[in-house]
Amino acid sequence: MAKNITPKEKDFSQWYLDVIKAAELADYAPVRGCMVVRPTGYSIWENIQQHFDKAFKETGHVNAQFPMFIPQSFLTKEAEHVEGFAPECAVVTHAGGEELEEPLIVRPTSETVIGYMYSKWIQSWRDLPLLINQWCNVVRWEKRPRLFLRTSEFLWQEGHTAHATKEEAVEETERMLGVYERIMREDLALPVVAGVKTAGERFPGADNTYTCEAMMSDTKAVQAGTSHYLGQNFAKAFDIQFQDQNGEMTYAYTTSWGVSTRLIGALIMTHSDNDGLVLPPHVAGVKAVIMPICTDEEKIKNTIMPKAQEIKDALNKALGGLYVKIDENFHMRPGDRFFYHLQKGVPLRLELGEREFESRTLRVVRRDTGEKLGIAWQDAAEKIPQLLETIQNDMLKKAEQFRTEHTYKAADFEEFKEIIDKKGGFVEAYFDGTPEDEKAIKEATGATPRCYPLDRLKETGKCFYTGKEGARLCVFAKAY
Repeated sequence: MAKNITPKEKDFSQWYLDVIKAAELADYAPVRGCMVVRPTGYSIWENIQQHFDKAFKETGHVNAQFPMFIPQSFLTKEAEHVEGFAPECAVVTHAGGEELEEPLIVRPTSETVIGYMYSKWIQSWRDLPLLINQWCNVVRWEKRPRLFLRTSEFLWQEGHTAHATKEEAVEETERMLGVYERIMREDLALPVVAGVKTAGERFPGADNTYTCEAMMSDTKAVQAGTSHYLGQNFAKAFDIQFQDQNGEMTYAYTTSWGVSTRLIGALIMTHSDNDGLVLPPHVAGVKAVIMPICTDEEKIKNTIMPKAQEIKDALNKALGGLYVKIDENFHMRPGDRFFYHLQKGVPLRLELGEREFESRTLRVVRRDTGEKLGIAWQDAAEKIPQLLETIQNDMLKKAEQFRTEHTYKAADFEEFKEIIDKKGGFVEAYFDGTPEDEKAIKEATGATPRCYPLDRLKETGKCFYTGKEGARLCVFAKAY
């Protein structure tokens, strides 16, 4: 077990921070609540970005960039929106040595400024739909920051679309939730529950909020991504009107949706172990590291290293990128070299020593299970990519099994409280309460309604809290 990592069974919060430090994913910035994303962490974000960005473009979206400074008056135009974000806003009052005529808000989200621009760009039904995404940073002043999960500044993408009809906007909201769910499952190995938020958990200013909820290995939930149907709320606030096909002026229907670097926190807390980071191959910056091992400097230089380079080039060609590296830290003991890459979550270690050189094989070690196997050099370009896909699928299955084993049912509030207190996890219960009921449940148990699962919306029963019949099935959990 890693001496520099607190066991998760002893202190999960400290374990999480220790894994981040050992894997060199991020560090604390000099400004409280902010973080520096280090190269290893940023390479994960780049791969996450690539998977999502490709899917956005395949669904017809284009990227743009909007300013990070927003006039304060913009936020006041949508009352519910400003009420939801006001406590988290950072405000600029001086610039260029002078006091500003109007304070500027440092972007907590961009519905307002994008709404303003859309009102200038959209004049006719022919201008719709407008499908734009941006990759940027946002600022939400966190009182209790935690690296990746909640920081005052973080990286994310935010999609903003405008449509001619309610039906098109709702379809878009649900489509993008489906994109999120698919990529989280297929590429991040996160078996999320996709659903609809309750009224009390809805995004400020939205008519409806859809969400992907993931279970961490301490059985708490993380909101992995959200997609919002905004109705005409922002369109009316920012006068996004257009002339429809009948020549009538009407307001557009808008949506917004986003995921952030919180996903890296979710990856850590779902897959990692007491030795350090464990990464799904699809988002690992380094998918395999070749480890030449020999004490004879001449053999290293003249025989083992050339073969290592040859194998590396063949594997990178097969994988379609620079995903395989050679470890040349010969000043370190082999065990220390192994452990360095293990803690960084590299999915495969490929050992090439004198014995392997003689047998023309690689000794392959899986990070997720520790399993060791031999692969012939001539088979490596075919079998290593296959093995990486096996690891990817096995990690998803393991996370799915864990979620299933820690999902419970509650018929009444007493049973609900007992489960939350003694077991944790996801609790399925029929619920038809108000935002005030949600608040009371949270105060009593620490749990919140995560969502009404989309694939079970037709299930109804007696509300566990109010006793009303016809309540929908809801998933509750304590959450980050």
